[in-house]
Amino acid sequence: MTKNIICVACPMGCGITVEINDSGEILSVTGNTCKRGDAYARTECTNPVRSLTTTVKVSGGTHPVVPCKSADALPKGKIIECARALRDIEIKAPVKIGDVVCADILGTGVDIVATNHCPEG
Repeated sequence: MTKNIICVACPMGCGITVEINDSGEILSVTGNTCKRGDAYARTECTNPVRSLTTTVKVSGGTHPVVPCKSADALPKGKIIECARALRDIEIKAPVKIGDVVCADILGTGVDIVATNHCPEG
């Protein structure tokens, strides 16, 4: 099987071709112009991951929500489930940049952290 993907590891946007055998093993990666492209293609074809950015409700703050993001990449298949879990979370003000909003979301080992502050209101 052959997969064609566009690399997003750097601004070049290389068109990469990945050959995969029937058992899911990568046979070759071609078209990348840097090492990051090779690593990106292998990860994208075997265990795709994404970052999650969203907002979480804040009680007692000057703003009703605070922006947040995943501290590390999450499995692509769990992104929507993680976003749904965060929909039900409400934290108390004050919130500082880097505060953990949700530790180890859905057992992934990844924390969700605030990306802005929200003082008490």
